[in-house]
Amino acid sequence: MADNKKKNLPPEQQQYQDFQEKREVKRPILKNCIKAFLIGGLICFIGQIISTFYIYQFQFTEQTVGNPTTATLIFITMLLTGFGVYDRIGQFAGAGSAVPVSGFGNAVISAAIEHRTEGFILGVGGNMLKLAGPVIVYGVFSAFVVALIKTILIQWGGF
Repeated sequence: MADNKKKNLPPEQQQYQDFQEKREVKRPILKNCIKAFLIGGLICFIGQIISTFYIYQFQFTEQTVGNPTTATLIFITMLLTGFGVYDRIGQFAGAGSAVPVSGFGNAVISAAIEHRTEGFILGVGGNMLKLAGPVIVYGVFSAFVVALIKTILIQWGGF
């Protein structure tokens, strides 16, 4: 199908497309996938270690350990982003570093760092949730819709 589109192009554009295809950098997709998988898995493994620590050290249950673990992972990610370490991890791992919790922490702090020259209120405070704010709103709204559907199904005797 791409060849059909090429045949319909004027000669100059066809020449340019050929030139572009020859010069295009080939990405090592398999290598990138493996790195993303390993780093994403490592982040999840660290989260599991933190959960286990909270369960045995502070007597959390498996049902209640999720919130402190999530908060700890976000805090660690924010610290690493502030010191510039998480950016290097992201360059190496790509999508693997965007595991939802750590990606959220990175997005919040990156926006704050970027606008710190504008002051703490208008710069950091105003822009901190610019990217993460819609994620929070969408998450809360989605949770509301799912809970509403579940409540309706339970009232009708479904589950």
